[in-house]
Order: sequence, then C-alpha cells, then structure tokens
Amino acid sequence: MLSSSVVFTFDDMITSLKKAIGSFPDKRTGKNTQYQMIDAAAGAFSVFFTQCPSFLSSQKLMQQRYGLSNAKTLFGMRDIPSDNHIRNLLDTVPASSLDAVFIDCFAALQKSGDLNAYRIPLGTNSNDLLVALDGTQYFSSANLHCKKCTKKIKDGQIQYSHTMVTPTIVAPGKNKIISLSPECITPQDGDSKQDCELKASKRWLKRSAPHYGFGGITVLGDDLYSHEPFCLDLLRSHMNFILVCKPESHKTIYEWVKGITTVYVEDRFDGKTHQIYTYNYVEGVPLRDGEDSLLVNFIEITVTDRKSGRKLYHNAFITTHPLTEKTLPTIVDCGRARWKIENENNNVLKRQGYNLEHNFGHGKKQLASLLAVMNVLAFLFHTMLEYMDKKYQLLRQVIGARKTFFNDMRALLKHVCCRSFESLMDFMIQGLKQQHDLKTLRFPV
Repeated sequence: MLSSSVVFTFDDMITSLKKAIGSFPDKRTGKNTQYQMIDAAAGAFSVFFTQCPSFLSSQKLMQQRYGLSNAKTLFGMRDIPSDNHIRNLLDTVPASSLDAVFIDCFAALQKSGDLNAYRIPLGTNSNDLLVALDGTQYFSSANLHCKKCTKKIKDGQIQYSHTMVTPTIVAPGKNKIISLSPECITPQDGDSKQDCELKASKRWLKRSAPHYGFGGITVLGDDLYSHEPFCLDLLRSHMNFILVCKPESHKTIYEWVKGITTVYVEDRFDGKTHQIYTYNYVEGVPLRDGEDSLLVNFIEITVTDRKSGRKLYHNAFITTHPLTEKTLPTIVDCGRARWKIENENNNVLKRQGYNLEHNFGHGKKQLASLLAVMNVLAFLFHTMLEYMDKKYQLLRQVIGARKTFFNDMRALLKHVCCRSFESLMDFMIQGLKQQHDLKTLRFPV
C-alpha cells in the first residue's frame, strides 16, 4: 500500500546516496583525477539498481550519440569511468560508508507511517519491530582472495570467502521485508582471531542500535545467537529477543524445564486444514549453569495436523517477552518469521536478478564488501519505491513478475534517455494504457 505521506522520492534516495559518496575517502594525488568519486560510486550502484551488468557501456554509447545519458540524468554521474577505474577508486572505501543511506530510508519509512504495519504487540507496552539477523555468503573461491577474505580449509583445500550479516525487518504475514545496514564479516584490526557472524552482529548492535532502536526492537535469530553474552548485549541495547533454542546446545535449560512447563493447546484453521498448536512454556529459567545466569522465558512449540496427527513443525525459543495464553501464539509466529530473512531477503538477492554471489569485482581491500552492500542498498531502494512511488507501485502490480518489470526497464534505459525517474515511470505506464502510434511516438527525453 502506498504511503499516506510520500516523504522519500527516487531523487531523495539518490541525494542521500550522493551525500554519503561525498564522504568516501579518495587517496589519489596529483593530476590523476579525471573521474570524480561520484562517477565511480554512482556508476557501480547504477548497475545494481538496474540489474544490468552492461548498463554503463550502453550509457557510454548513448552519451556519444546524443550528448546525454541516463547515467547522468538518473544517477547524477558527470562522466562514465571504465570498470577498472571504478574498481580502483572504490577499493579503499569501507562498506560502512553507506550506513547513512540505510538510516535515511528507515527514517523516511518511520515518518511516512509505513513501519507501523511491521510493529507487533508482544506484551505490556511493547509494540516492536522484528529484526532478523543472519549471515549470508556472497563470495567464495579457492584462488581469488584479498586481505579481508575469511580463510578456511575444507577437504584439505583452502577456501576464501566473504560473508555479511544482513539485518532485516520482517513481520508475520508480510511478504515485503526492509533491509537495514549490513555488517560485513571481515578480519578486524588488532584481532588475532578470525571474524565470525556473532562478532559481526555485536558490532552491528553497537554501531546501529542508536539509529534503529527507538520505538522498540525484538531481535530474531537462530540457535547461534541464543547465548548469554549476546543476549546481554541485546538487553544493554534496550532490545528484546526471540531466539531459537536447541537442546544439544542448551542442556541447562532443558534440564530445568523438565516437568515444570505449563501446557496450552490451540486449534488453528488456516482455511484448508485444522492444525493443533501445543505450547509448553515456563518463565524465569537460567540460560546457563550458575547462580548469576541470565533468566529467560522458554517456549517449546509442536504443530500437528488435527486429522492425521502428523507432526508439521517443532521448535523452541527463548524470549524476554512475558508468556501468557494471549501472547504465546504471537511470540511463536514472530519467532517463525525469522525465516523471511532467508526467503524474502537473501534468496531474492541471490536468485532474483541482483546476483549477490556474482563477483562484480574483488579488489585488494574493501571493494568486494562495498559492492555487496551497494547491492543490498539497491534492493532497499526498490522496496522504498514500492511504498513511496505510486507510479512504480502501479507498474509492479500490472506487470507482475519482478523479472518482467526489470527486463522492461533495462530495455528502455538502454535505448531511451529519460530526463528523470518519474518520466521513465510515466512512459512505461503510457505504454500499458494504449498502443503507441509510431508516427506520434514521443520518448521521455
């Protein structure tokens, strides 16, 4: 649904991006400054936004023929550098340099009221956003590597990789997710040990919690996250949590809850079948062995088909939220919504045109991470447009498949120079309304 108050247009998004690019480090000296940093950074981002690896080459031809290109009118580029120029200029730029753009998008969704649909009532005075945390790999090679690669030995062979944590706002029943600023899993200065998903998530909390935490946050995560040090970090960041809790890694909890859980049974009808939800729950159990252990609330959920008795789902969670017969179904539904970070975020980035795992350029320092974060940002911009741009929303609804929409947009941008993003949307909508008369056809120049 379109925002009741549109507060962030495509041009606003590009303005936010350009402002962030203005702070990018540029270590060039002397006369080697033919291209500005905006040319390199906006050029790289344009490839991800259009989902077109050849976008810049087509815009060079357009510039040569007509003296103007979509690289300039849409993305604010002055000149179009070569791919090698772009890679060299961006290699020293930390991926975190784009954090401010993610924060601007979040603030716009907050201001427009669109985030309200993601807030979930989870207890007394609690109306939280659900932020799922998960790591995803975006590069792997047995040969190509840089100083920031994670190095592992698998089957006797060295494997280099890049991974990042992709925090994502999710909600049960909503197929749209909202990407927050990622945290790259890379070797940290002064740390002799390899970086990992949990360390990266802790850094994300420290860096990003002040920007996203207001209004209430509940963090969702798998069993990796349900350990006391991380839970305490969440509490210090004034965040709640619903985290998977497996018996093999939480023997203390499972010993404590034996024989003391309360049972609540619920019959749900999903429109086709009846499903029996059986909740075993208890509050105030120690997360680990020891008198000073953090106390958490525990839920074990089993879902069975009422007719056949077949088990459909089983899991357990620890949470900070109070457990009552009223809150149990909501808390469990929220815990299960964690999978949306994989289905609606990571899988879309990898398999729906963004090609996150493709090596767009590795570099020697920061390039691989920066390009991966730009890819996530491009995905966020398209999500923002679905909320903020009525014309974009109409086109997505009428055209339907994401692949068809991007095919249409790519073809137009290759051959037609648009004076603005809005004129591109107008031209595409006009094409849907009626057949063009070739004698009177006017392009949005």
